[in-house]
Amino acid sequence: MANEQISLPYLAGILLLSGLLMRYLFFSGSQTSRPSRTPEDVRRSREAAVERIQQMFPQTERRSILWDLQRNGGSIQNTTERILAGRLEPPPITFQPPPPPGQAPSGASTASTNRQTDKPLQPDLITRYNLKSKIEHDIQQDDSKGKGWSSNREERQTALQKRRDEMILLARRKMEAKIAAEKAAQEG
Repeated sequence: MANEQISLPYLAGILLLSGLLMRYLFFSGSQTSRPSRTPEDVRRSREAAVERIQQMFPQTERRSILWDLQRNGGSIQNTTERILAGRLEPPPITFQPPPPPGQAPSGASTASTNRQTDKPLQPDLITRYNLKSKIEHDIQQDDSKGKGWSSNREERQTALQKRRDEMILLARRKMEAKIAAEKAAQEG
């Protein structure tokens, strides 16, 4: 057995077999064998990346994150490093990312938006808290504003409800004034 030698064809077969085995184990995920990714897959993976980054940095805008991910090929690590270093660049005005899943696209027709405003999913605050009668009348200021916190539960609840109503009506007046100013600016 000491005089046995490995023949050349046998050695070539072992090298060929080991080469194929190495290629199969380490290089099987090459681009030629992988199916191409659809745009939907790319969008889903980018949305998942945006969600992960926004969980880490909730103060960062979704639009800025999408812009950076698009620029660096979807690398979460590079985007995270830019945010941490304070080097996240704002996207250009022309960059319009797709809306997040679950929201209507921004290019919806005006007919559909009109239908949405005609039938809100939930009633407005005026209807919800029965404030229609108070819209015409300004809420009378009473002396309870100067009072401190009452120890009576019913008085506290009444005071808080009255304060809520005042805030809702004040917000409505401000919104009506804003809309009137916008209309005046458009007409004039």
